[in-house]
Amino acid sequence: MTDTDTEREKRMRNLVVLVVDPVRRYLHRRTDAATADDVIGDTLLVCWRRLDEVPDDALPWAIVVARQCLSNARRAERRRTRLIGRIIAIDPPPPVAADENAAASTVDGTAEAARVTTALAGLRRNDAEILRLWAWDELKSPQIAVVLGISANAAAIRLHRAKARLKQELLKSDAPTGHVTHDEGSEDARR
Repeated sequence: MTDTDTEREKRMRNLVVLVVDPVRRYLHRRTDAATADDVIGDTLLVCWRRLDEVPDDALPWAIVVARQCLSNARRAERRRTRLIGRIIAIDPPPPVAADENAAASTVDGTAEAARVTTALAGLRRNDAEILRLWAWDELKSPQIAVVLGISANAAAIRLHRAKARLKQELLKSDAPTGHVTHDEGSEDARR
């Protein structure tokens, strides 16, 4: 092994220490655990192959790679699902008796977490994503800009607007049934 190989391996180990936990958290919030683990492996493989291209602020770059790998994994899953659907249409499986002891899955969380989740679901996908990057992944505007492929100024503006829209969604959930807040009909509330 040459000194160059040793340096490269050392740099990769440092990169893994820096990005693996934040990227894992990012993925676990967006997909199931098994897919997240597969995508982490794919992400680290890309990092290794493109190690010379990794910028000094590596976390946003790694999240971009993870997003792309997750998109690839989702496309592959959709293809598998369509194939399974075709196979089932041609040769359906025999019916299986339902297991009476199977427990229904439950979602843990407080009422407040449910309110925020509901409010996020009421936002546009781009607004929800920028808020997740900021709150859950703890990225700053310049890092969010890298992940989303926009300028830092645009990221700061979009984040500010997304926070305002989330606030409006949360205020809606506080309003009693049938109550209309003074600004629900405004242009900002509809975005």
